[in-house]
Amino acid sequence: MKKLLSILAVSVFAFSANAGTLDDVKNRGFLKCGVTTGLIGFAAPDDSGNWAGFDVDVCRAVAAAIFGDSSKVEFTTTTGKSRFPTLASGEIDMLARNTTWTLSRDVNLGFEFVGVNYYDGQGFMIPSALGVDDATGLDGATVCIQTGTTTELNLADFFRANNISYEALPIETNDEARENLFAGRCDVYTTDASGLSATRAQADNPNKWVVLPNIISKEPLGPLVRHGDHQWGDVVRWSLNTMIIAEELGVSSANVDDSKSSNIPEVLRLLGVEGGYGEMLELSNDFAYNIIKQVGNYSESFDRNIGPDTPLGIGRNLNALWTDGGILYAPPFR
Repeated sequence: MKKLLSILAVSVFAFSANAGTLDDVKNRGFLKCGVTTGLIGFAAPDDSGNWAGFDVDVCRAVAAAIFGDSSKVEFTTTTGKSRFPTLASGEIDMLARNTTWTLSRDVNLGFEFVGVNYYDGQGFMIPSALGVDDATGLDGATVCIQTGTTTELNLADFFRANNISYEALPIETNDEARENLFAGRCDVYTTDASGLSATRAQADNPNKWVVLPNIISKEPLGPLVRHGDHQWGDVVRWSLNTMIIAEELGVSSANVDDSKSSNIPEVLRLLGVEGGYGEMLELSNDFAYNIIKQVGNYSESFDRNIGPDTPLGIGRNLNALWTDGGILYAPPFR
C-alpha cells in the first residue's frame, strides 16, 4: 500500500511540475523551442543568426497562436543525445527537431508527440564514385551514424537481415557527419532521407553524392512536449493542425484576409469569424488567422523551406494531402 501511495505521489508531483506551461510561456513573453544544431531547410540560422526552416515554422506557428507574433521564440539547439533531457528538464517548452515518434519515447520517456509534420524514412548517402546502386552492396562499409537516434538500431537490423557487415563511426550532429563524409572518413552517411537531402545540398558538388533508393524504416517526425500538461499539448497540436487544415481549405497567407468572408463554414471557424474555438485553448479566437497570416499554411512552409524549388528539392510524396494521394491529414476544425 505504501508503495502504491508513493507511486501516486510521484505521479501527482510529475503532473504538477509539468502543468501550466501555457501560463508560463505567456508570463515569460516568449516561447522556448528546441531545434537541431543546424539542418538546412529544417532548422538553421542565417548569417545574422535568424532561424528559419520547416521545423522552425512549427515553433513560429505556436508563438503566433499565443502572442499574435511569430517572432516571439527563443531557439535552443539540441543534439540527438541532449534533446530529450533538455525537454524533460523544462529548459524548453517544446521540441521541433526531426524527431521520430516511437512507443518508447512516447510512453517510457514521458513525452507526448502532438502530431506528424513530416513523414520520412531512413536512407543512405554515398559518394557516387563508390559505384554502389543498392544498400545491400555496402558490405564492409564505414558508416557515419548519429548517436542517440532510432537510426542506430535500424542500421544494425538492416545489415544483420542482409548478412552484411559495417563499421560504425559515431557522430553527434549533422555538421559532424557532413565533415566526416566529405573528408572520406566514412563511406556512408545514414539518417532520415530528408536529412540526407539537406546534407547533399550543402556539398560543393552535389553530383558527387547519391542518395540510394533504399528506405529501411518508418520515421514519422513531429513536435513533442512533456507528458502531464494536456492543455499545452493541445495548443501545440492545433497550431500544427491549423497549417495542414489551412492547406486543405485553400487558405494561405496571401488570401487569409479575403477568406474571412468565405461561405465555407469550416473556413469561418478556422479564422475565428464563427465559434469560440480559440477560447477552448485559452487563446484568442483569431489564433489560427495569426498562424496563417504570419507563417503560412503547410504547403507554403514546405515549398519555402524544402520543396522542389529549394536546394533540397524534396517532393511532397507521402507528405501530400490525403486528397492528393499522400497521407497528410488533420482532424476537422469544428
